[in-house]
Amino acid sequence: GALVLCQPPPSPQEMLTGKYGEEAKLIYELQDQGGELLALRYDLTVPFARYLAMNKITNMKRYHIAKVYRRDNPAMTRGRYREFYQCDFDIAGQFDPMIPDAECLKIVHEILSDLQLGDFLIKVNDRRILNGVFAVCGIPESKFITTCSTVDKLDKLPWEEVKNQMVGEKGLSPEAADRIGEYVQLHGGLDLIEQLLQDPKLSQNKLAKEGLGDMKLLFEYLTLFGITGKISFDLSLARGLDYYTGVIFEAVLLQQENNHVEEPVSIGSVAGGGRYDGLVGMFDPKGRKVPCVGVSIGIERIFSILEQRVKASGEKVRTTETQVLVATPQKHLLAARLKLISELWDAGIKAEMLYKKDPKLLKQLQYCEDTGIPLAAIVGEQELTDGVIKLRDVTTREEVRI
Repeated sequence: GALVLCQPPPSPQEMLTGKYGEEAKLIYELQDQGGELLALRYDLTVPFARYLAMNKITNMKRYHIAKVYRRDNPAMTRGRYREFYQCDFDIAGQFDPMIPDAECLKIVHEILSDLQLGDFLIKVNDRRILNGVFAVCGIPESKFITTCSTVDKLDKLPWEEVKNQMVGEKGLSPEAADRIGEYVQLHGGLDLIEQLLQDPKLSQNKLAKEGLGDMKLLFEYLTLFGITGKISFDLSLARGLDYYTGVIFEAVLLQQENNHVEEPVSIGSVAGGGRYDGLVGMFDPKGRKVPCVGVSIGIERIFSILEQRVKASGEKVRTTETQVLVATPQKHLLAARLKLISELWDAGIKAEMLYKKDPKLLKQLQYCEDTGIPLAAIVGEQELTDGVIKLRDVTTREEVRI
């Protein structure tokens, strides 16, 4: 369909491509009237990094709720659109390891708990551990990024299929793929981190050792935050984007399909994020780096789940916050309604009226019931004479004169 330009200026295209790796094909590109190549923003992270660099900001903590655009295949039922809202939370600045990272995970945990979306799991991994695994499995560095995006498909496909892709499409040897398989199918907690720190091959790799050390620290902080019950250190988590440099995480909602299944089934990712220490430097003419960690919540995903839940329960959702409907019982009283509603609006009271000169009282009260407006302020000939209004409680039908 036609695409309306979003309010924030689109970014020059080369600022966006090259930051997303394989996912760059989902960027909306367009040429403006002057022939300049532009693109609609794909996420809120890259624009944030650009903002920090252009304004020479070295530390900042902020949240941002706004629209992003992806040339993806929409799947409405799963809350997957081409234009959708994200809510991002980021901490930028030079701090001691894993303290801000732990706070990001605490925020995701808090949001998903408070929204009562049901059971969820936050998977955590680290790009350095993943790259270390690839290195000790004999993958050439030039293939790290493509191997990463293949591993990322493990939440959708069984290992056998992922392995076939590695060998068939990415050109890895079957032996190397099998060696990767031994690692990427592992998941656990502190015990697994300890086990891998003792692993004869991995402990020899500088990157992996660094990543595992930080992961251990992270889990100690998460234990203090009291949230490790919902967190899993998962070596198959890779996240498709190129700009992550350290810890990465993704939150999935779980659905108990039936009682005799031991592992709950995921219904998709609702939040994701990680550390991207190199991104700000890419936008800085002098290459100055600002370490950053952040998380992005998929609002539409969550809404579609909440909506399905409400539908299933059969309860009605109020779509309006209106507190009172200004109503009239006879004809020729539009003026009275307009004067009264104006007074209510000026007093900061949320009021509505029907846009008809002479609506029937029953119709007006019916509107209150349909939309869940709790009160009707009724003003008729008699009320005008007496200088009062009749306030009616729509559900109990009690009336008082004021």
